[in-house]
Amino acid sequence: MRNFITALFLSMAAAFGVTPVRAELPVLRIAVLPVGTVNWELDTIRHHGLDTANGFTLEVQGVAGGAAAMVAFQGGAADAMVSDWLWVARQRAAGKDFVFLPYSRAVGALMVQEESAAQTLADLRGRKIGIAGGPLDKSWLVLRAYAAQEYGMDLKAETEQVFGAPPLIFKTAVDGGVDGAINYWHFNAKMQARGMRKLIDIDDAARALDLDPQTPLLGYVVRGELLRAKPGLVAGLAAASRAAKDIMLSNDAVWDRLRPLMSARSDAQFLALRDGFRAGIPPAAPVDEQAAARMLALMADLGGTELLGDATTLPQGVFYKQVP
Repeated sequence: MRNFITALFLSMAAAFGVTPVRAELPVLRIAVLPVGTVNWELDTIRHHGLDTANGFTLEVQGVAGGAAAMVAFQGGAADAMVSDWLWVARQRAAGKDFVFLPYSRAVGALMVQEESAAQTLADLRGRKIGIAGGPLDKSWLVLRAYAAQEYGMDLKAETEQVFGAPPLIFKTAVDGGVDGAINYWHFNAKMQARGMRKLIDIDDAARALDLDPQTPLLGYVVRGELLRAKPGLVAGLAAASRAAKDIMLSNDAVWDRLRPLMSARSDAQFLALRDGFRAGIPPAAPVDEQAAARMLALMADLGGTELLGDATTLPQGVFYKQVP
């Protein structure tokens, strides 16, 4: 009914030449990289009026990098940012009151050239692996644990690692400069569209380690004080995000409009990016905190304090729970 009334008001306002005053709604400011895949969802929210339908106005603030987003968020210039829940767990263990709203469970894979003789991780002994995100990349850590369990292999000691920015790892992998590559999911989708194949999916490695691949990794991060002061605003963001995902999952035409934002250089890349995003949509259910605790324990074992600071177990309050 609220959505119907809102739509009726907007149509009447348009008919009489009246511009609706969006400023009457509370504004939620989110700091994101202009080229991040989250922009596809944020653009869908704004284009379809899912923010105003859920009681707020979304303001997207483009920032130069992840560090700039953190500065804006932690300094109060933005109300939300995008990060992974392990970072939120680290911050909560350090006494910072941040809360995580799931956005995506998309994770990467280890990609190889189509003609590569490698069929398992064990076949990469003595080979060169390109890794985006640095030595503490979560996919890399999962694969290290998986290799040790399945093959008795020290993946770090028995391979040569080349670390670099995602675009560099993408180009190096496509050009054959490394024998395998771990990259962010959207670069993996582009690599697959360029003829590379998955040697192993991180989801499969996670299952073998008794982790739940449905655990969302990325999400919107808000401050606890905002959640307490304006619970409806945070609930509105959660509802708008889910509504946008429902549209993006079921409506192919939505993606035709988003295509200019996706930097797809071919139809194959476009479809791979679309399907990859859809595959990463997390279930509309509370996060399984026991599964998250198992993942955190593994990350703490391999990444230590450099990755997780004082967080050795899952702190209370990491995941958003809407008050009934």
